[in-house]
Amino acid sequence: MASELFSKANDEYISENYQRAVELYSEALVENPNSDDVLVNRAQAYLKLKLYKDALQDCDKALVLNSKNVKAYLRKGTALFNLEDYRKALDVFMEGLEIAEDRSAFDIWIEKCEANLTDDEKQKNEEGSSATASKSAAAAPSAPPPTQKKYDWYQTQTHVVVTLLQKNTKKEELVVEPTETTLRVHTKLANGEDFDLDLHLSHPIMPEQTVSKVMTSKVEIKLKKAEGVQWTKLEGDGQKFALKLPSAAAGAAPEGAASKYPSSSHHTRDWDKLEKEVKEEEKNENLEGDAALNKLFQQIYADGSDETRKAMMKSFSESGGTVLSTNWSEVGKEKVEVKPPDGMEFKKYQM
Repeated sequence: MASELFSKANDEYISENYQRAVELYSEALVENPNSDDVLVNRAQAYLKLKLYKDALQDCDKALVLNSKNVKAYLRKGTALFNLEDYRKALDVFMEGLEIAEDRSAFDIWIEKCEANLTDDEKQKNEEGSSATASKSAAAAPSAPPPTQKKYDWYQTQTHVVVTLLQKNTKKEELVVEPTETTLRVHTKLANGEDFDLDLHLSHPIMPEQTVSKVMTSKVEIKLKKAEGVQWTKLEGDGQKFALKLPSAAAGAAPEGAASKYPSSSHHTRDWDKLEKEVKEEEKNENLEGDAALNKLFQQIYADGSDETRKAMMKSFSESGGTVLSTNWSEVGKEKVEVKPPDGMEFKKYQM
């Protein structure tokens, strides 16, 4: 009976009859009050009805029943975001990110939270993390357990990007040391512990073109591939690779190469110049269609002010992806309505 009610409720939700869906989910919970799946689906219906506190309560109950329910983290964070509690929402999304197989939705919401946090709130968040760590250390003076090294990676045709899932990293404490086949990263966590990551890469890179970016919730390290191949894994067995140097005759190194290789030598590099060169290379990529349009939007977002970014986030999310505005004075006043292209009808089916 509960499963039948659950199925009918899902059908009503898909048909956008959200109030009826809530009623049927509630009936299903009477039959089976310990179903975290029913709770998170009712929470989603509450979100559609803008009953954010009710959605938050359902997600909390679902997480008590199943702490690994990824949807519960996503919908709880969404409810907190709409209640304008951006700091708590960010923490919830970061928790969900740790167990999610598909990171894309969490990454988008994390960026939205960071765009809405003021400088004071970011500072309080950092101070709160440090205070919590200090309090825990005082209560338990024994040696803390080793910190879990949380990182992920993805690749493009020309680059590999390693993401460290560490909040509030200070730029001045980040040390990135790439070689042709290895990547070593050192920084300090908010509680003062050292964070070290040593990777033996599965394919060679061009270490002098490595670029790192520090954000509130993570650190991104962009590695330039030495060969245009698809990596099947990030780490290999640590063996040495012979780099293919451009414009060099067989058995001979190009003039000046000794000053650049190996990257472990201790001469000074102009990292700002290298970063500009990598960005220029990305800018000149020959993209077409949607890829070119997406790149343009990303560039506008990256170069824009805080108000421009907030306007883009708010207009895109509230309009269901049909409006993208950079004018905060215009979109900040009221909710942005859905504006589908001429001759098309906007209809939401995702559950």
